[in-house]
Amino acid sequence: MARQESDREDLLREATALVERAELQISGESEPVTVGLRKDGSLSVFFGGDPVYQFNTAGELRRAFADGLLYKAERGRLISLRRERSEHEVSLVRRELSDDETAAFLIASRKRLNQLLAALQTHNFRLAGQVPSEGEVLARVSEWLATLPRELIVARSPRVA
Repeated sequence: MARQESDREDLLREATALVERAELQISGESEPVTVGLRKDGSLSVFFGGDPVYQFNTAGELRRAFADGLLYKAERGRLISLRRERSEHEVSLVRRELSDDETAAFLIASRKRLNQLLAALQTHNFRLAGQVPSEGEVLARVSEWLATLPRELIVARSPRVA
């Protein structure tokens, strides 16, 4: 998730922290879906610019961006960060989600990820590109998604490690 806002990043070219990445066109998705794995094997999924889900190596949600809000994991809880702009600065307003809000967010996230997994498993997509070009990125991402717990877990920290 970029620090500076833009209409759309070229994630396939610019998301170099994702050492393996692919961009897909999936039926029913209005924007390309970019999936990628970091060097440590943690997964990031970008449904266009929103929503975005980032996981740690244990398969726990560590960061997200959805409906214009940033989310981060903190001590196993989800915190939303809303940008507020004034004439001279941009600040982030922090709010801890309730248990019900967290559950609803995780259910919606899992549903979206299940749809992606189904598209990968049925080959219901067009590959727009991948890095490295000869890699097995989609097989690794599909396997990663298939091993996620049925109910997503919030990480202790937003950090990768």
